[in-house]
Amino acid sequence: MAAFFTVLRIEIWKAFRSRVPWITAAAFSLFPVVGGVFMVIMKDPEKAQAMGLIGEKARLLSGGTADWGTYFDFLGVGSAAAGAILFAFVTAWIFGREFSDRTAKELLALPTRREVIVAAKFVLAGLWIQALAVLIFLVALTFGAAIALPGWSIGLAVSSFGSLMFCTFLNVLLMPCVAWCASAGRGYLAPLGWAFGTLGAAQVAGLMGWGDRFPWAVPGMISMAFSVMYGKDAGPVGTIGYLLIGLTCLVGSAATFYWWRDADQAK
Repeated sequence: MAAFFTVLRIEIWKAFRSRVPWITAAAFSLFPVVGGVFMVIMKDPEKAQAMGLIGEKARLLSGGTADWGTYFDFLGVGSAAAGAILFAFVTAWIFGREFSDRTAKELLALPTRREVIVAAKFVLAGLWIQALAVLIFLVALTFGAAIALPGWSIGLAVSSFGSLMFCTFLNVLLMPCVAWCASAGRGYLAPLGWAFGTLGAAQVAGLMGWGDRFPWAVPGMISMAFSVMYGKDAGPVGTIGYLLIGLTCLVGSAATFYWWRDADQAK
């Protein structure tokens, strides 16, 4: 365990020595800000009408009601889908930077077991992604309070935060596949291509009614089920959906550990 925590501290230090944590924090923080802007537009229907298409899109996204429930719905449902791309970027950077920086050979030559290094990277990715979810919720609370949204309640905030963190955790469980792509692909392009591909496939699976059988569609469906606005229309996600996410996590993790331990590391 001492070796693991040592490697984890080094991975955290490497991350914060770069600008990537601050870039991802700034990028993800834009999401609740954009949602807040939609709420501002919806609070003033005349201005929304004057703004044309922007106002119409805001009405469609918010269901015509500017309140905390709608704002939290926007935050949860949107982050389950759009956040998956940013989470994949974080994971791809953690695993792929060793190849772009040409430090993979030195890393593999260390006396530390490779499994420990991979485990530390996984933990860093999980902590980083969950921290981003906490950050956007705090930004949403601040922005919502600043624009005086109606309908506030502690119960609503707690339930919305819980659903956001739970759906984010489910997305974390899907990141080992991204880690394997970054490792086997030796960089960033393969994992980002995987992320966009699975996001598109999740949209198709949802439209076809197969979302509860496609792991990458499950977080979005669960987020909709938790929402105030979409909950009554959201499709059910049974035990099979959770089992498939767990199986995907196990397969992706095993593939990543195997690649770092036994794959040809000649390059």
